[in-house]
Formats: sequence, structure tokens, C-alpha cells
Amino acid sequence: MVPGAGLVITTVIGVVVGVLVLLVVLAVLWSSVVIVDAYEKKALTVLGEYRKLLEPGINFVPPFVSRTYSYDMRTQTLDVPRQEAITRDNSPVTADAVVYIKVMDAKRAFLEVDNYKRAVSNLAQTTLRAVIGDMELDDTLNKRQEINTRIRRELEGPTDEWGIRVESVEVREVNPTREVTQAMEKQTSAERRRRAMILEAQGKRRSAVEKAEGDKQSEIIRAQGEKQSQILEAQGDAISTVLRARSAESMGERAVIDKGMDALTEIGQSESTTFVMPQELTSMVGRYGKHLSGSDVKEDGDQLESLEFDEETRELIGLDDIAEIVGELEDAEMGTDAIDGEVRAVETDGSGVVESDENLDDAATNA
Repeated sequence: MVPGAGLVITTVIGVVVGVLVLLVVLAVLWSSVVIVDAYEKKALTVLGEYRKLLEPGINFVPPFVSRTYSYDMRTQTLDVPRQEAITRDNSPVTADAVVYIKVMDAKRAFLEVDNYKRAVSNLAQTTLRAVIGDMELDDTLNKRQEINTRIRRELEGPTDEWGIRVESVEVREVNPTREVTQAMEKQTSAERRRRAMILEAQGKRRSAVEKAEGDKQSEIIRAQGEKQSQILEAQGDAISTVLRARSAESMGERAVIDKGMDALTEIGQSESTTFVMPQELTSMVGRYGKHLSGSDVKEDGDQLESLEFDEETRELIGLDDIAEIVGELEDAEMGTDAIDGEVRAVETDGSGVVESDENLDDAATNA
């Protein structure tokens, strides 16, 4: 045996043992330290027995006999595979959805259910088929929010026992079969044509109503215009007739007066003391004398009023020229005074003959 060989062997054995002890210590330390992330919790079992939940950070557990199960405490998304279902009106459809869940109690999720994600996904599939089967096809296409609410309400009961909260359910697609889709497209096309025809008919009716209303208003305006024209024409004829009548009356009376004046002039130059005068002449002389001289003789307590034209007639015949009217009144008054003076000089006796100034006045008054 070589001297010193035993010492070398002993040294090697010691080194190996030291290394093994170090490895064992490191293994023990490694297995006894558990690091938990901030967004999760871990369930700890020792020799298969549940002990506790490990909080985020460094946790020490019994080495070699401990096991941990991680649970993500954040909101998680579960895709519900596409499902085939038949609606209440026997229309086949396919639908898929998304479920948003969150672990609220990791202990119950560990102890009450084997795999909470798979369990929630399977439950969502069956619930989706059941909800669609309880609705008609039109409702499944139009009432997505109602489907989401019903699925969530159906999932809340079982998932609460598992320590899982269903935060939201969203149905992504509900697709009828190709045959149903084609039938719906035909129905939609027919509905659109019907609406187009209704709108066209309503437009024509509205146009006819507007046209009829316009014709009505036009006829009314035309009739009003014709009526106004007839009224104005009638008024013009009436005014013209009145003016012609008054003009004829004035001209006739003035002619009689002129003739009477000529007769009086001849009577004044005659040597006879008895004269016969027409009653009409005396009446007109008396009336025009009062009218032109502004006599204040009253009849039955009322002052006699002269005939006057209305404003429209005065404007039409030009009686607003005051200077001309005053001149005519002055001439008429002078003529009346002359007649009165000549008549006073005449004395008559007999019926219808003027005898004195009193008889002349009485005749004028009676006129």
C-alpha cells in the first residue's frame, strides 16, 4: 500500500460527503421556500392535507412534503366554443360567447371543483344552448343583451359555490343556417320593396293633395279677384249713374232758372202790373235761394239740410275746389236777391199768381 494513499482517500470521501451535504441543504432550502406573485394565491397541502393559502411574497413551507396550487386572482377570459342549438320556432343556429370570470375564494376553488375553468366553460355551453332554445329566431338575432343577462344569471348560482364570480357574458355571434339566411334575405328584400311602394304611394298622395290644395287656393284667389272686379265695376256704374242723374237734374233746374230769369227780366221791362208765373219756377227759386244763401229757415224744428255728395263723389267730380264753389255760391246769391227784388215789385190777384213778398216766401217754403 502506498504511503499517504489512505489520507487521500479520506480527503476525497470527506469532500464528496461535504458536497452531498451542501446539495441536500440547498435542496431543503429550495423546497421550503415558495415565492408567490402579486396577482395570485397558492393553496398549500402538506402530505396531501390542505393547510392554507400562500399570500404574495416569500413563503416557507415544509420541505419535500408540501405541494402548492396556483390561482390567478385577476379577471380571466374563457372562450365558449361554438354551439349548435335549435330555437323555439325550430330554426337551427350556431352561437359562441365569451365569459369573464374572477376567482374570489381560492380555497373554495381548490376544494369545491376540480378545474374551475373547464367547469365554467362547460356550464356556459349548456346554458347558451338552453337560452337560445327558449327563444325565437328573431329574438336571438335582435336581443343579444337579453341573452347575455340570462346566461349570466344562470351561471351565478353554481359558480358562487366554487368561489368564482361571473363578471360578464358576451354572445359574439348567432348565425342561422344557410337556408334560413337565404329565406331571411328574401323576406328582407320583400319588406324593403313593400316599404318602397308604400313610400312611393304616400309621396304621390301627398303630391296630389298639395296640387289639389294649390288649385283650390288658386280658384279662391281667382274668384275673389273676379268678385272684387265685379264689385268695383258695379260701384263705378252706380257712381256714374248717380253723377249723370245729378248732373241732368242740376242742368235741368239751372235751365229752368235761367229761363225764369230771362222771363223776369222781360217782366220787369213790361208795363203790366199783373204777371202769371209757373209754380215750378217759384219752388225752385225758393229752394235754390235757401240752399245758396244759407237760409236758417227750419221745418218741424230741424234746419233744412242741403244735399251733399259723399267724399268719393266729390273727388270724382272735382268739388273740392273751394274757390270755385265760393264763387258759384256768391253768383247764385246775387241772382236770388235780384229775383226777390223784382218779385216784390209785382202785385198779382188770382190763383197761382204771386201777389206779394209773403206769397212768394210761402211758395218757396212749400217748395
